[in-house]
Amino acid sequence: MDILFIVLIAVAALILFGAFRYVRTQRYLKTLTEDQWIEGYRKAQLIDVREPNEYERGHILGARNIPLSQMKQRLVEIRKDKPVYLYCQSGTRSVRAANMLRKKGYEDLNHLKGGFRKWNGKIKVKKKGY
Repeated sequence: MDILFIVLIAVAALILFGAFRYVRTQRYLKTLTEDQWIEGYRKAQLIDVREPNEYERGHILGARNIPLSQMKQRLVEIRKDKPVYLYCQSGTRSVRAANMLRKKGYEDLNHLKGGFRKWNGKIKVKKKGY
């Protein structure tokens, strides 16, 4: 009985922690649908936070590749005075990138709902030279 009680408390704590993080993230990060993204991304800095091999297989037209793994070292490439539009494959890494940027003073942060996987717009694929 005691073990069940401890497990239930642990599960409840994890759920509350996840809900807290979600609510906190929604305060500084706008999740945009594809239509909302298309409306504003030409005026923004479009950043693909996936790794280079993912980027080369296909990316949103006009996006720069700044992988999450290199974000701290490459912050100087991202302006604070322009909106930042982030995306990754599914949305998880772009949320982490937004959290990192927020801690460094960036304010207008946006990410694509569902990530590149849900994108139906124009893409560019890097051609392999043979």
